[in-house]
Amino acid sequence: MNFFAHQDQARRQTRRMLAMFVLAVVAIVLAVDLVVIVLGHGRASTAGLAIISALVLCVIGTGSAYRIATLRAGGAAVAAQLGARAVPSDTREFAYRRLRNIVEEIAIAAGVPVPQVFVLEDEAGINAFAAGYTPADAAITVTRGALDKLTREELQGVIGHEFSHVLNGDMRLNIRLVGAVFGILVVSVIGRKIAEGAGRGGRDSSGAVIFGLVLAGIGYVGVVLCRIIKASISRQREFLADASAVQFTRQTEGIAGALKKIGALAEGSRLDSGGKEEVAHMLFGDGVGYSALFATHPPLEQRIRRLDPSFRKDELRAIAAAWSQPTLVDDVDGPGVSIAGFAPAGGAAPGAAHARKGVSLPAAQAELRIAPEGVVRQVGNPGNDDRVVARALRREIPDRLREAAVHAAQAVPLLFALVLNRDDGVRERQLALVAQRFDAGSAALTRELAGALADLHPMQRLPLAALAFPALRRRPRAQLEAFVALLGELIDADGQVTLDEYCLARLVGLQVADALDPAATRVLGRLKLGDVAPELKDVLAIVARHGHDDEAAARRAYALGLSDVLPSTPIAYAPPAAWMAALDRALPRLDRLGGAGKELVVAALVRAISADGAVSVAEAELLRTICAALHCPLPPLLQVAG
Repeated sequence: MNFFAHQDQARRQTRRMLAMFVLAVVAIVLAVDLVVIVLGHGRASTAGLAIISALVLCVIGTGSAYRIATLRAGGAAVAAQLGARAVPSDTREFAYRRLRNIVEEIAIAAGVPVPQVFVLEDEAGINAFAAGYTPADAAITVTRGALDKLTREELQGVIGHEFSHVLNGDMRLNIRLVGAVFGILVVSVIGRKIAEGAGRGGRDSSGAVIFGLVLAGIGYVGVVLCRIIKASISRQREFLADASAVQFTRQTEGIAGALKKIGALAEGSRLDSGGKEEVAHMLFGDGVGYSALFATHPPLEQRIRRLDPSFRKDELRAIAAAWSQPTLVDDVDGPGVSIAGFAPAGGAAPGAAHARKGVSLPAAQAELRIAPEGVVRQVGNPGNDDRVVARALRREIPDRLREAAVHAAQAVPLLFALVLNRDDGVRERQLALVAQRFDAGSAALTRELAGALADLHPMQRLPLAALAFPALRRRPRAQLEAFVALLGELIDADGQVTLDEYCLARLVGLQVADALDPAATRVLGRLKLGDVAPELKDVLAIVARHGHDDEAAARRAYALGLSDVLPSTPIAYAPPAAWMAALDRALPRLDRLGGAGKELVVAALVRAISADGAVSVAEAELLRTICAALHCPLPPLLQVAG
């Protein structure tokens, strides 16, 4: 199943969950009405029953809305409520550094913002979860047991599993499930409070006591039903996430080894946190120990056998016998890698390499034909090659720049430095703006970091920005809004905007918007291709014009792309003069396409970009930016046509 099918499945599961939730609420309302009728000996009026029904609906709706609102800040809010500790950006602790490095390289490989990273320090079991509304506000949380007991390869498998939930739209559904269960739980709590209060009122209040107890029972039955719904949805997604983790690492030993250690060691995947039941369906392993009916995860042995058909139970005894004290002997960054021989975004022509520290990066322009079908399969579906390239890209970023990216006070000046102009006069005006809007220290730091950026390969610009995002989003809302506004002014300082400047500003703007109000980001997916024909025309024309210097070649590329999405609707090639404004108008509309429509759009864009066989880093980054705006993350390694 590809990314687009996953997205459609996630929407179907959401609709299914909402339908079941509605049925459960209706059943609760009818049951409460029946209790009122019985206790009133059939004398309850229609108006009275209507009022009671409305009150029950109000209680459930308000409870659900309240619980979801408490998680509106996204994944970090879920992690904080369980008592998780944020991993410091400047940490020197080995286990923390190793965890951050794994998360960063997988995020770059997947083409999504680097999530915030948390650790449950008091949990000895092996477990993890991803939470949030969108990839831009995601948080990855692991237990101390996972850090201490897993090798780098095993931890990488666990994180790959969690990134599957980030990419496939599972996180938003998870938070909605938390809200749904809580809303019905409130009915049970209110019933219990009524019974307790009435019980202190003497014999005349026996009816109220009975009503309260029955209401509590009805609410509890509703909670049980919701937990069954939650478990049934969660179990199938865990198999898919295990398979995605294998694809990420191109070997089963990592995630299978983690699952085997869960089965072998005494702590298993158990959580002791008070909030574990609410997040049970989010966890990597069963942290609660539910019975089969309520289990949010498939049986552990079944998960292991899907990954390792030769698995025998005596392996668990051997692991348990060999285990004494947790020992970390891995390299923080893992084995050394080189991306020579791969074809990252922009392509790598033979002999066209930018060699630094033993790693070959592609030249900014290369003659290469990429495969539309292959690139479509890569969307939201990165593989081991993407991870290897991401590790190389991350490791070859100079230390000074990596330190600035993860430092709370230096991330903003670093992003400003990425858009500084080469012309001395324009650059001085830009630095004066930074000093005016922020402070002189920020301007000085921006100038210093610009010097360190001089030798940065074009392919490393967006990964560097991705590394800076966790530090950036920790800033207050007002500062984030001021940052985005000033970034736009710096880009406009010379009166023109280059393609790479637009891509950087657009990606940062998307991530900041999602981070400021993640719960408000809704992709409905209801439009058809015919509904967005004008927007498709503009985007394809812009892509064709930027990828081809020759007008005739651009027209051919445009026609080729258009034939993929609207074959029976001829639309003349007419690139909009204000191409940035046109993209900004078109992309939100295209984002409302369903999964099948987006799949065709991405294929059409790839066909248009690769029509002449020449794919540059700038073209590939434009494709990645458009895909990001459509919530279709694209890895840095584009599939080459065979």
